[in-house]
Amino acid sequence: MAILKSNLLTETLVDAYRTVREGLRGGLASNAAWLYAVHFANYLVPLVMVPYVARVLGPRAWGLVAFTQAFGQYFILIVEYGFNLSATREIARCRGSLERRADLLAGVLGAKVVLAFLGLVVAFVVSHWVPIFRIHPEMLWSGVFWALATAFNLTWYFQGLERMRLAATVDITSKTVALIGVLVVVRGPTDGWKVLGLMGLASLFSTLAGVTLAYREIPVRLPNRVRVSEALRLGWSMFLFRGAVSLYTVGNAFLLGLFAPPQIVGYYAGAEKLSKALLGVLGPIMQTLYPRTSYLVRHSPTEAAGLVRAGLWVMGLGGCSLGLMLLVLAPFAVRIFLGEGYDPAVPVVRILSLLVPLIALSNVLGIQWMVPLGFDRSFNSIILGAGLINLTLALLLAPHFLHVGMAVAVVISETFVTSAIWWVLHRRNMSPFALEKK
Repeated sequence: MAILKSNLLTETLVDAYRTVREGLRGGLASNAAWLYAVHFANYLVPLVMVPYVARVLGPRAWGLVAFTQAFGQYFILIVEYGFNLSATREIARCRGSLERRADLLAGVLGAKVVLAFLGLVVAFVVSHWVPIFRIHPEMLWSGVFWALATAFNLTWYFQGLERMRLAATVDITSKTVALIGVLVVVRGPTDGWKVLGLMGLASLFSTLAGVTLAYREIPVRLPNRVRVSEALRLGWSMFLFRGAVSLYTVGNAFLLGLFAPPQIVGYYAGAEKLSKALLGVLGPIMQTLYPRTSYLVRHSPTEAAGLVRAGLWVMGLGGCSLGLMLLVLAPFAVRIFLGEGYDPAVPVVRILSLLVPLIALSNVLGIQWMVPLGFDRSFNSIILGAGLINLTLALLLAPHFLHVGMAVAVVISETFVTSAIWWVLHRRNMSPFALEKK
């Protein structure tokens, strides 16, 4: 039996190696390289910006920025509507048709305009309902500007085409300009709103450049009711997914801020950014796999399963290694990344270090496999369940245990996601390993 298991493991590793080798020859390496360039910029900018802003603003003002950013993520959620997944998948499937790509881009942009008006209505209501925003309206509207500019970004279009070079160059340039602006302009606790405003200007530049690049090769189409309706229909299931995900990911700092003072939000937000920054090391692999598996599932399911198996090995081992590193080095990381006055963030960092391997595995099994297979309903049900678990635990734990309670709620929710995805795939006999045996 031991020899049999050893042979099976050897065959799996060999198959993973062959799949990755063929993927590299087919262009995955180029896209991954450019995505890593974007992520390197995403690392380099926070590596300078976050420590600078956290020190200059202090825990309270930094907490206000984090609280506003968390609300802005909800705004982005409304406007993006899941197009980063659904539209990327459609672009990947119709990449050979300029006419179809033009119709799809027009529909998505038109839908985002409609959704942006809805988001502005929500922001107006929140400006009167949330005490922090009544006291600091400049924070709210600078956050809305940043969210609106970010939500129209066209990275999804170039990702679907597996052509990230131009998009990466624009993104890196805009983030560099934003960083320089923050270092020059932000000087004290009253300048928090300027951080989001400068980030918004950078996102606006990136969005306009992306639209210009896209329409250099496809016909210009104006949005109409048919195109907008089709885009909304295609993105509906992914919007439900993104909405459910937001219940236990992007909005936690906002949720915590409803129960805790801004400096507590600052502790949690700093720890959350640390864990997400480390997880971002694996981000380009996630983004590179999605359009390729979406294509292969239709044309070569066996090859798609092999690519996912390779992804599981890479993401699983990488996630465990990075998570363990963050767990051990948490005090040092907080001291270097956030500075003095943020020691209460250390236990939160250690708890959130568990998210790195959990999210790495759930992303491969869920986004890279379940979604391309068309199991959107099951996937959405799992994510919604996790969101409700997180919301319930947050309401129970955050008022009493503050930032630590919020971190525990998030980890429990993500554990449920990873376990439930594997259970559903196993029950349907559709795990990538089961398909290998077929």
